[in-house]
Amino acid sequence: MYAAEVLGKFCVYSETPLSVSMASTLFLRNPISTSHVCTLMISARAPMQPMMMGCRCSMDSKHVGGDLFSVTSSSKSDVDYLGQSTKGDLNLKSEHLQSFGIDGQTTLEGPIEEVARVEAEEAKDLLRDLGIPSPYLSRHSPRGIFCSRTLNLRSISAIGYDMDYTLMHYNVMAWEGRAYDYCMENLRNMGFPVDGLTFDPDLVIRGLVIDKERGNLVKADRFGYVKRAMHGTEMLSTRAVSEMYGRELVDLRKESRWEFLNTLFSVSEAVAYMQMVDRLDDEAIAAAQLGPLDYKGLYKAVGKALFRAHVEGQLKSEIMSKPELFVEPDPELPLALLDQKEAGKKLLLITNSDYHYTNKMMQHSFNRFLPNDMGWRDLFDIVIVSARKPEFFQMSQPMYEVVTGEGLMRPCFKTRTGGLYSGGSAQMVENSLNIHGDEILYVGDHIYTDVSQSKVHLRWRTALICRELEEEYSALMRSGGHRASLIELINQKEAVGDLFNQLRLALQRRTKERPAQTLAATNMDHQELTESMQKLLIVMQRLDEKIAPMLEADGELFNKRWGYLSRAGLWDKSHLMRQIEKYADIYTSRVSNFLHYTPFMYFRSQEQTLAHDSHSYCHSQINGTAVDN
Repeated sequence: MYAAEVLGKFCVYSETPLSVSMASTLFLRNPISTSHVCTLMISARAPMQPMMMGCRCSMDSKHVGGDLFSVTSSSKSDVDYLGQSTKGDLNLKSEHLQSFGIDGQTTLEGPIEEVARVEAEEAKDLLRDLGIPSPYLSRHSPRGIFCSRTLNLRSISAIGYDMDYTLMHYNVMAWEGRAYDYCMENLRNMGFPVDGLTFDPDLVIRGLVIDKERGNLVKADRFGYVKRAMHGTEMLSTRAVSEMYGRELVDLRKESRWEFLNTLFSVSEAVAYMQMVDRLDDEAIAAAQLGPLDYKGLYKAVGKALFRAHVEGQLKSEIMSKPELFVEPDPELPLALLDQKEAGKKLLLITNSDYHYTNKMMQHSFNRFLPNDMGWRDLFDIVIVSARKPEFFQMSQPMYEVVTGEGLMRPCFKTRTGGLYSGGSAQMVENSLNIHGDEILYVGDHIYTDVSQSKVHLRWRTALICRELEEEYSALMRSGGHRASLIELINQKEAVGDLFNQLRLALQRRTKERPAQTLAATNMDHQELTESMQKLLIVMQRLDEKIAPMLEADGELFNKRWGYLSRAGLWDKSHLMRQIEKYADIYTSRVSNFLHYTPFMYFRSQEQTLAHDSHSYCHSQINGTAVDN
């Protein structure tokens, strides 16, 4: 069934004749109407009753929802077979269909499996003809939304957003570059030698960990084992890493030693610190002027210098005066939020930035892309500035209402729709909206401040924004040939190694004068056995010489020093990826990606493979049988 055919049938039901292009526009701007059409696609196979020709179905979403559908409320919601709340699901009103002589059971002729297969194919065709990417295709793209824990977006009543690097993406070179400049100037004023140093954003990536005791920057795998390390600005060899960290794990709970780079805001601080470690090692820092310094003390000094740049307002004043130099605009972002608001979601802005900065930057990023003279404040039911996250999610704090354009405030104890507030707590927000726990989705870029704390303390659903995913996804696609060749070599070494190990065992048993022989060595004399082992050993050594540099180069299309953001080695996950999977229900590169999924999306987590899954699959293929579930 083609789009024109379906849309033509839809026009029969409309009060006003619609062209295909007009109907297509309605589909794109009215998700409820799309559901309406899907219903009509099914019922169109039934003989059309004469009275249906006179049906007057307004395109107004309220009318459509009121007459044709019902929405599952909180009081009537249940859980589906995946354990997700059914709140917000759209249901057919059977009495409406019956009044027109339509029976949902008789309309769907044949087994439901066959009907579903046909409908699924026709749905794909319709989406393609309308130029709308299917969720499946969107998921397999740099702009996909990836699901760690199944989430029914229909059941979400409120969506809260962080601002910096979430609703607003900064040009990292510009923003962090200026932060670095201010930090270095403050270090100079404190007596540190900074001449000749420049900002190098490729020196670090998100998810690395600073070892403040040793002046190192490390990348750990999901278990906490260090896989790569850098001292100052020099990468350490694999052997040096093994000798230094072979018997210890990265433990983020030990804050006195380990500092996790949670967000892009960490880039300027980490670059400055690693460069100053070099100066400390070179004894370029005058101890007489600054006192004795170790790596911990140096980290504290760099943090203080960067903190002054933020607190004294130098950096933010410059950005507010010329936001176009620092902010990367995203015209799709306001439209994604508008769809969510029109779908009945309460939208919240919860940011640590102050009122004046928030207002200026949101005006610049949102107002020009909103329709009908809307302003950014019109999108949000509640705006909270100077939230002091993570304490905002952990404890009760005083709250003030911002009552004037100059930012004057007065104490208050409860939020109201359309209000602008400073401080407060997440508990206050829940009480004011009468929405709690998993009915709220919070979206932010900081693993700890935004994502883990809102989940751990309040059981909110969570989404992480990580812009680097787009670059990493593209790098993975470009390196497909390299990774395939590398895996082939590793498999070859494994096959050769299996034979070598059997021959080695045979030699060991012969040396001990044991009669037991491995099958591979039964007919070999001692010389044949040792010569075969020598040959296989040379093959493996040559393979190692080829594999080692290829492993080292894997991921260099993303970052030459650290490889991929989400990986620690060829197959293992990085410590960052483990944190994302643990605390973020969904993750994506930017908020505007929601525009391609609709506010009614059911995000289903993918199958989590286990170590024995591949063996079970291979066994079933070898024996030509299916594995019992």
